Amino acid sequence: MEPLTNRTVIRQVMEKHGFTFSKALGQNFIVNPSVCPRIAEEGGAAPGVGVIEIGAGIGVLTAELARRAEKVVCVEIDSRLLPILDETLGEFTNVTILNEDVMKVDLADLIRREFPGLPVVVCANLPYYITSPILMSLLEQRLPIRSITVMVQREAARRICAQPGTREAGAISAAVRYYSEPGILFPVSRGSFLPAPEVDSSVIRLDVLPAPAVAVEDEALFFTVVRGAFGQRRKTVLNTLSAALGLAKEETRRILEAAGVSPGARAEELTLPQFGAIANQVKQNREA
Repeated sequence: MEPLTNRTVIRQVMEKHGFTFSKALGQNFIVNPSVCPRIAEEGGAAPGVGVIEIGAGIGVLTAELARRAEKVVCVEIDSRLLPILDETLGEFTNVTILNEDVMKVDLADLIRREFPGLPVVVCANLPYYITSPILMSLLEQRLPIRSITVMVQREAARRICAQPGTREAGAISAAVRYYSEPGILFPVSRGSFLPAPEVDSSVIRLDVLPAPAVAVEDEALFFTVVRGAFGQRRKTVLNTLSAALGLAKEETRRILEAAGVSPGARAEELTLPQFGAIANQVKQNREA
């Protein structure tokens, strides 16, 4: 078959199967031939490695993963793509397509069933509208995976991978760094897609940590603190956390000072250990 990044080939395949792009599913197919091989390589697809792909499209990235990895299982929500994938991926015997919503799949069971004894990585070209929910779901499940390599909107990549103490830092970057070490791999221009989106993209990789980056006594409380601190970015953590935790300002001040955090600081100035210290201090105060 002709390259799946060829615009003419894509249109012919779509016409043959009566397929049209779904805006609701955020479908944009990759037409830049250099992008998918690089995602596969830098995403860790290799002999002896299993890959979970989220969203196959017409199989451009899937094929590159299959050429490198031991086995690929792709979770694709759009049933209209199944006959197309039967055609475009027909040469590969190491690819399984699951017509499911990845947010409803028991991925831990899938890994046990499909990849026994294999290290596993995740690769995806994620729809922009569901980037954060999918990433957080993958991380929160504590799956036995090495890394998550995804293409996301460029601004989202900057927010997700933001270093603590920078203006781009937010609740999502703190949450991601709790579970993983994130980094931006390379940019992808909007012209690399059909149809072309209105924004440029970046490929990022989250290297999953063997244990959370900071030790906290109550994980749910830690994330409540993080979300509360970033709830109103222009306000100090004294004000945001007092409101978020339902505490008097003087009590909040004592908690912050006991945690070694200035009450006048703003959320983006805090490090992950400082958020952890605040959460632990809140828990201790509640139990006192």
